[in-house]
Amino acid sequence: MLVEVCANSLESALVAEHAGADRIELCSELAVGGLTPSYGLLKAVKEQVSIPVHVLIRPRSSDFTYSDDEFTIMMTDIALCKELGFDGIVSGVLMKDFTLDVERTRKLKLAADDLKFTFHRAFDWVVDPFKTLKQLEHIHVNYILSSGQQKSAYLGIDLLASLNNQSVTVQIMPGSGINSENVAMFKENGFNAVHLSGTSMIKSLPKSPLISMNSSNFLSDDYLAVTQLENIKSVVTKVK
Repeated sequence: MLVEVCANSLESALVAEHAGADRIELCSELAVGGLTPSYGLLKAVKEQVSIPVHVLIRPRSSDFTYSDDEFTIMMTDIALCKELGFDGIVSGVLMKDFTLDVERTRKLKLAADDLKFTFHRAFDWVVDPFKTLKQLEHIHVNYILSSGQQKSAYLGIDLLASLNNQSVTVQIMPGSGINSENVAMFKENGFNAVHLSGTSMIKSLPKSPLISMNSSNFLSDDYLAVTQLENIKSVVTKVK
């Protein structure tokens, strides 16, 4: 069984390799489901990690429906990953009605060329997972990362198993909440790959800072934080 580790830093990637992982999905910001890693992180991982690395292509948090400019950024990031010699891409696009954006996902797959392509957990939002499976097979993606549309793959095992049984060319890769206590269940149910982060929160400072830099106001699946013209103009007007 292939074990893919979602690594959010160079340190995490090196630990995953040392522990015997088969592959890494490289990203940043696990708290929002992962974002595209920086150039510096991409370069460092490519230089220091020898196992295959797939890179998450997701330009921002919140939903999976992107503007034209955001989509251009995604295509540029894929080109960079190809140039740097990575092994795969993890990405995908949805419509606002939670159906697959077939055209844009196909464009991402074509941009990835011969790199492996994983459709990420945007799959867990789609209204018809079985129809989406067939659409993704037609696009020729290699993997679908999913929790079975539940908070954890353990809870979503029934849907995951059904998808795995119906899949012809795409490999269903369970992810979310997988650990040493439940991973055997996925192997017993016929899955050939699993995805996990294996993280723990490690205290990095001797005491808590004066104020927090985290803001729950920016954490949302259906709202975007966007700079507003009038907010900036009103400030500029008062000081210029």
